[in-house]
Amino acid sequence: MKQMLDREFSDFLSSFSVKARSGLRVNTLKVSPEEFNKLCDWDLRQIPWIQNGFFYPEDAVPSKHPWYYAGMYYLQEPSAMTPANLLPVEPGMKVLDLCAAPGGKSTELGAKLKGQGVLVANDISHSRAKALLKNLELFGVQNAIVTSETPKALADRFPGYFDRILVDAPCSGEGMFRKQPAIMKNWEQYGTGYYAALQRDILPHAVSMLRPGGYMMYSTCTFSPEEDEDMMDWLLQTCPSMELVSAVPEKMEKDYEAMGFVPGKPEWMQNPREDVRKCLRLFPHKLEGEGHFLALLHKKEEAGVLYEPDPEEKYLPEKKLPSCLTDFFKDCKMPLDFSRISVRENQYYQMPEGVPSLKGLRLLRTGLLLGEVHKDRFEPSQALACALKKEEYPNSYSLSIRDERVVRYLKCETIDLPEEEKDGYVLLCAEDYPLGFVKKKGANIRNKYLPGWRLM
Repeated sequence: MKQMLDREFSDFLSSFSVKARSGLRVNTLKVSPEEFNKLCDWDLRQIPWIQNGFFYPEDAVPSKHPWYYAGMYYLQEPSAMTPANLLPVEPGMKVLDLCAAPGGKSTELGAKLKGQGVLVANDISHSRAKALLKNLELFGVQNAIVTSETPKALADRFPGYFDRILVDAPCSGEGMFRKQPAIMKNWEQYGTGYYAALQRDILPHAVSMLRPGGYMMYSTCTFSPEEDEDMMDWLLQTCPSMELVSAVPEKMEKDYEAMGFVPGKPEWMQNPREDVRKCLRLFPHKLEGEGHFLALLHKKEEAGVLYEPDPEEKYLPEKKLPSCLTDFFKDCKMPLDFSRISVRENQYYQMPEGVPSLKGLRLLRTGLLLGEVHKDRFEPSQALACALKKEEYPNSYSLSIRDERVVRYLKCETIDLPEEEKDGYVLLCAEDYPLGFVKKKGANIRNKYLPGWRLM
């Protein structure tokens, strides 16, 4: 680092004596940044390069606040918000987050899609993919397929399928040493070469899944040129269909260097090439965040062939749907397409549009889990509660954020509701933002909050 940074090295070292900053990213599927700022009691300060990202004060504990359990925001290191923020995603696109757990970037990609198109969120680690699934469901993302597969297995199923791909690659983690000192032991054990080999294994499979004309964001949280600029040189030589483009959107071009962003460094490469200046580096002595590297790549229009769709997933004919399920949604104003309902065992899902057959893949979730059917009885899921808006469900009840019943509910304890409240499944909300269901029968209230999510 001393050799690379030269006269900036002392500033870089000094940054390690400054406490790492924490941030939250507002979930725009549920609330706008402006609305959240009005709701929130904390003194928030906007992260300059993230429209829906904020620094929060040290005395705040956002991980224990009911807004967190309503999926209103994701807690994320400010620099780590940048890759998903700068990948140009529009509603209706087919998007892949290849190394997605625990879900910080996937939740932002899902919010950008606004329920349209499809998000495939994958992590090769099944245990980490479970955390990914929880965060996507908490955010109310309805159009996600969550998988736990190798990049090769996905590439065999989705050749040329995706409009956008994010590869937040496993890396040596040098950029996170200040925030997570434990990562240093991992670096000492494996170094940078181990991770560079992993990246070279992952990237060609990612390229093969990108449609001609599509964009891929490559990111790491390391300073290592071997995993950053040199990796881009290797990729461009290995996959000539790809080209680097500026990672900075036009609206930021005048300000990005003032914000602390640094262009890629050809002078740090084994084989210098000028186009890596289109990449971005984030340094802790330049901005209020940790170390990151970003590269936006475009697949040339003439490259390869367009995706030829396999047969789509098989859906249940509407006339075969259980009446208890259709009755539950009869008065529900949530847009629901009964022509895209699939069933696995007794669980019913609404699938995203245009999804090929997923048979043989290791799946954790296929679209929005609506609920389960047991003996002609429909039980709505926690994922459905998170995806609903209060006004979309006919039987909902709001509590003040300061009502002690909110915390009791989140701890899976028994709460009371007014006698006159309608019986059946009640969507419980904190200030009109859904938390989950309770089931009411007279004075008897059954807490249906998912036990694995409970507030500890």
